[in-house]
Amino acid sequence: MIKVRKGSARGRTLIDWLDSRHTFSFGDYYEPSQMGFRQLRVINEDRVGAGSGFATHSHRDMEIITYVLEGSLQHRDSLGNGSIIKPGDIQRMSAGTGIRHSEFNPSPSESVHFLQIWITPSVQGLPPSYEQRTFDLAAGAEKPLLLAGPQQSDGGAVLIHQDARIYLVKPSNRKSMSFEAVPGRQAWLQVARGSIRLNGHLLEAGDGVATDERPLEITTADSAEAIIFDLA
Repeated sequence: MIKVRKGSARGRTLIDWLDSRHTFSFGDYYEPSQMGFRQLRVINEDRVGAGSGFATHSHRDMEIITYVLEGSLQHRDSLGNGSIIKPGDIQRMSAGTGIRHSEFNPSPSESVHFLQIWITPSVQGLPPSYEQRTFDLAAGAEKPLLLAGPQQSDGGAVLIHQDARIYLVKPSNRKSMSFEAVPGRQAWLQVARGSIRLNGHLLEAGDGVATDERPLEITTADSAEAIIFDLA
């Protein structure tokens, strides 16, 4: 079964410096039928204006993954971490017993476009922690590229405290790519940019899909980018 969540149906927060689209209920957007998918709780597609950002705020008991599509995002947190996240970087923050952080667009002229993803951890009350890795995203054009999972891998996947895996796929030039979850698991695919065809369904940027079909056959007529969540 494939169940499509159209990007146009997402919730939205729009203020002078922020345009945020919410795949699942978040903040002032509440839709009882869209409270997440298995361990996946939040997918927000954010665009933050130049010189603006989220002031210091708190989280707890959540695995928070940030994936920048365009621009750069400055991060600071109560563990003493400070970094710039750019395309090709994956940031993981395990909020655990509590962490405070801020996210700011340091550019004086360009917006930053990114996905923020929340996954519920398998254990609550973990010590808060932080990790950031840089990937060669071109590898996602050949096969699904593992970005995050329950164990660190030779490829540099960041560690998340949940039986979940996050992959990048970047098929191009009409190339087809296959992805198959382990039996008993399900997948969510989120189109980050471009358009793809998934097992016969045409999907555009912002669309998401919940599915238990296997394998997933992914093709595109041009450059596209999608995130696959393999979930228990």
